[in-house]
Amino acid sequence: MDEMGKGKSSTGLDENVAAGLAALIWIVGVIFFFIEKDSKFVKFYGFQMLILGLLGGLGIIPIVGWILSILILIFVIINTINAFQGKIFKVPVIGNFAAKQAGLE
Repeated sequence: MDEMGKGKSSTGLDENVAAGLAALIWIVGVIFFFIEKDSKFVKFYGFQMLILGLLGGLGIIPIVGWILSILILIFVIINTINAFQGKIFKVPVIGNFAAKQAGLE
């Protein structure tokens, strides 16, 4: 896990606060991904939440979807904690893709 989140976001919030909000609330993550101009850290969490939110739609599928929904909830909690602490946490499978989209890699 890399340390980031020490500067300011183009939204006027501290990077770790903006990323934490993006990781906590799906729609905020989507909005921050599209409006953030400066912080790759905030964009990363925004995009990662965009993907998790889309996968959350699969929760309507019995059993498999429910298990996926529980995993997504766990990853949202882990993302939120790490984002507020200024750390990068890559969700398995989607984290590297999100990092590339945000310009971290």
